[in-house]
Amino acid sequence: MDFSRVELSDDDQAFLDETRGFLRTHVTDEVIRRDRETGDNFDEGVHLALGEAGYLAKEWKPESEGGFNRLRARIWALEKRRAHVPWVTSGTTAMIAHSVEKFGSPELKAEVMPQVYSGHARLCLGYTEPEGGSDVATCKTRAVRDGDSWIINGSKMFTTGAHNCQYVFLITNTDPAAPKHKSLTMFLVPLDSPGIEIQGVRTVDGDRTNIVYYSDVRVDDKYRLGEVNDGWTVVREPLNVEHGAVEAAQDGLQDVSIMMHQAGFMATAVDKAAAKVGETGPDGRRLIDDGSVAYRLRRSVARMEASLSAPSIFGRVALAQTMRDISPDLMDLLGTPALLPIGTDGAA
Repeated sequence: MDFSRVELSDDDQAFLDETRGFLRTHVTDEVIRRDRETGDNFDEGVHLALGEAGYLAKEWKPESEGGFNRLRARIWALEKRRAHVPWVTSGTTAMIAHSVEKFGSPELKAEVMPQVYSGHARLCLGYTEPEGGSDVATCKTRAVRDGDSWIINGSKMFTTGAHNCQYVFLITNTDPAAPKHKSLTMFLVPLDSPGIEIQGVRTVDGDRTNIVYYSDVRVDDKYRLGEVNDGWTVVREPLNVEHGAVEAAQDGLQDVSIMMHQAGFMATAVDKAAAKVGETGPDGRRLIDDGSVAYRLRRSVARMEASLSAPSIFGRVALAQTMRDISPDLMDLLGTPALLPIGTDGAA
């Protein structure tokens, strides 16, 4: 594994400085506060600013079509994380946009992609059903052909970002008699279609997701992605990305696994805890001088570093497990301030 520092050219250093300044201007404390309160993990003003400045097109297009080269793409991804750009809806849009480019008709791509690159069209995932669990192939949402259109009925759970999106990447069942992986058809459904109802659902940590109901929703065939009953081919690539199948690259500039954004928050939490226990208290003592405190902090750091190095799908599991495992130790070290919400006086 190569831990050497990447040397930046003058042009690339100027690019880093430019992006850092842009994000500092637009991702303000107010943006972060509002995002924390809404739980949306999306800010329309920031997203539109990214589109207007050309960052979305450069991030999502291949280098041959004017997108970032590998190094600048890595710089951009890291700077967005450091600035805490609200990211979930942007992430789902990026995943789905690749499928639209690959499987969409020329008419559909002409309608959707320019709006995606400008930031005016956002895309969300319509997979999970209220009783379907994690197996999206057990889809019960029905799409029935009616001339040049389809009539869709059903419901989807955990459609995060739907209330901020214009289209949903919707998996439907178009042949109930067929085997489950041979009965699926994908659509990019406009969310302003009559018969769609979006209801917000709050998670335990305050984030917002949605349940979406589809009642006799008529969708033109141009919004179909791929062939009828071959939806599993269309949905497989975004599923692999979402599940953490990150391939290694020779240049070493890729994330080693998915969930590195969340891992950044974990690393920040560990750093803050380390700084806190290193402070001298009113009695002249430091918590870190207590052997048990030092041991638990060292153990948390070691676990975190190991999980940050775990690759691909295993890395996703390792990161999630580590965040769960070390949080109790960090909270114990910090005491009651660890229970206070962010922004509260005295919060850790």
